[in-house]
Amino acid sequence: QVQLVESGGGLVQAGGSLRLSCAASGHTFSSYVMAWFRQAPGKERESVAGMGRVGTPYYADSVKGRFSISRDNAKNMVYLQMNSLKPEDTAVYYCAAARTVGMSRVRSASMDYWGQGTQVTVSS
Repeated sequence: QVQLVESGGGLVQAGGSLRLSCAASGHTFSSYVMAWFRQAPGKERESVAGMGRVGTPYYADSVKGRFSISRDNAKNMVYLQMNSLKPEDTAVYYCAAARTVGMSRVRSASMDYWGQGTQVTVSS
């Protein structure tokens, strides 16, 4: 069982930055693919970024060059650095984990564990 707790959301002006954090429980954190998703009102949940134990991180086209995912396996933490934020980035952001290899389950949003979400609001 993995428990995930997000933090770092808030209100920011367009062009600003935020850093989301996700604290994970469990002794096998390093073996999980970790990812960030978001869901805006009236829209489906979408993948934002994912990172495995090895390999190149995955980013949705809409955030490439602006967002960066990282993880600290020693601290059981995963982060999402969000720069050059746009109003269309407004959503509830979720941290998720999957015991898998590769990014296919990130792309399909079929993860094993989910956090409760943190609100990010970008004003124009």
